[in-house]
Amino acid sequence: MKLLVKEKIFTPGAYFPQCHASTVAVLPGGTVAAAWFAGEAEGREDVAVWGALRTAAGWGPPRVWADIPGEPCWNPVLRPRGGRRLTLYFKAGHTIPRWRTYVCESEDGGASFSLPRELVPGDEGGRGPVKNKGLEMDDGTYLAPMSVETAAAWDAGVDITTDGRTWRTAWVPLEHGGLQGLGVIQPTLWQGREGEIRMLLRSTEGVIYASRSADGGWTWDPARPTALPNNNSGLDAVGLPGGRVVLACNPVSGNWAARSPLTLLASEDGGETFSPALELENRPGGEFSYPAVVEADGVLHMTYTYDRQTIVYCRVEP
Repeated sequence: MKLLVKEKIFTPGAYFPQCHASTVAVLPGGTVAAAWFAGEAEGREDVAVWGALRTAAGWGPPRVWADIPGEPCWNPVLRPRGGRRLTLYFKAGHTIPRWRTYVCESEDGGASFSLPRELVPGDEGGRGPVKNKGLEMDDGTYLAPMSVETAAAWDAGVDITTDGRTWRTAWVPLEHGGLQGLGVIQPTLWQGREGEIRMLLRSTEGVIYASRSADGGWTWDPARPTALPNNNSGLDAVGLPGGRVVLACNPVSGNWAARSPLTLLASEDGGETFSPALELENRPGGEFSYPAVVEADGVLHMTYTYDRQTIVYCRVEP
């Protein structure tokens, strides 16, 4: 892999004390959109969803894209819809089990957004995508990788919609009795060989978990542990033409373990095994976390948290 661009989207401390949990999308013409949550600190009432756009001239200034006054916002996810349309999903709520999912729309490539509305009115716990990008199927079905967190268990699945208004959850089976911790959350999806949908998941068990679906995401095999280390922090993967898969993660084993280094791993066998391909960050005590990665025109576009002070954008030739 070849690193083409690596840059901070904004100067640390210039707009807010802390930021985290970015998402990235590429629009027609090459404009890159990135969003994240930011404010005094994670979970504070002033935390809103901020975003910025990158054109040939570089990154524009960050600004608030969405907010729910009096409540912290969390984990934005961008979904390009063709042309200049862009959908933004995010969570709001004082505690994770009480999260509500909101959605707003841009018709002008992220220059402006509609007011947020609840994705599923009255729902608590978190419908729609929880951290990572969804998967667009050829028939127009959208698979949103979702999860819920309670004090007793973490569970994951896929929220499926064919019209953007009605949603059905397909849960991933997991035997909680054999776990040391709470379970799995924040899936990442890609389309594998012969139409199979593949999934990797963050876990409390020190390793990444995996599942697969043979029927377009409507039913899933039981999630199983892999040999890939996981620090109980976010990860993201993208499938490339030809069956190659790229995984962005902290290759560290443990429950709430270190969030450094941050590495890109590559699989040449459709996601069965992975090998280190490019180390992006490595500093003891640093936090380089919650990567988001997409592919456009044969190039990888990636964002991640940098010490909760800024968001880094990378462009990588895979």
